[in-house]
Amino acid sequence: MKQTNILVVEDDEIVARTIERCLRGSENRIRIANSGVEGLQAARREIPDLVILDVVLPGMDGYTVCKELRSDSLLQDVPVLFLTARTRDEDKITGLSAGADDYLCKPFNIDELLLRIQAILRRTHTQKRQKISQMMMEKPVAPEKAQVKNDDSVLTIGQYKLFTKTYHFYSPNTGKIRLTPVQYDILYHMMSHPGEVFTPSRLLDEIWDYPTDAGSPDLVRVHIKNIREKVEQDPHRPMFIKTVAGFGYTVELEA
Repeated sequence: MKQTNILVVEDDEIVARTIERCLRGSENRIRIANSGVEGLQAARREIPDLVILDVVLPGMDGYTVCKELRSDSLLQDVPVLFLTARTRDEDKITGLSAGADDYLCKPFNIDELLLRIQAILRRTHTQKRQKISQMMMEKPVAPEKAQVKNDDSVLTIGQYKLFTKTYHFYSPNTGKIRLTPVQYDILYHMMSHPGEVFTPSRLLDEIWDYPTDAGSPDLVRVHIKNIREKVEQDPHRPMFIKTVAGFGYTVELEA
């Protein structure tokens, strides 16, 4: 059975070893890096299944490390969980904007950390299986017969398009952009159910696979804010992902 490779980038030795003790087991292999540069080097030597990342690190901070991971074609889909003492909303927005999947503040509850890790790994393993299945179902086309056609690889609502094979998104306001893994998951899920209203707790359950009471509605709020910054002409007056006051968010069929 293949072990889950978890990279912990943390300069506090006590915190790093605490995480290692909690996750150690036959199914996990834990590697520890004590700086941002060391963490990037470790990730490039052997692609991890998950990165647990502090923000305050010697040399290169965690936000920069996360951006570097997202800009690397081999590492851009690796899930990142920030574990940090930076607790302000602005810090969370910065971390999730850099491409993180989740953000957990110190001091942290061990059980909460384990729940979030398990949920992230379940989600990413499901994504990998779906990608493999999709690749196996695709039949090669001879160059002379190749042609552009309408198929399931593009999910379209109005002028907005989600490219399910390249994980790009087209907005008439911002053009074609690359999404982070979580941003793609949110858009795919909501665009597949246009008109439905998604509460934050429902999105935490259906996107992050978090059990009840795990995760924070703020996580959803910040990710929606970041998506709007990318795709809306005026993020403060969104036309694509709309807020339904008192309930949650929806993508209208006639967006």
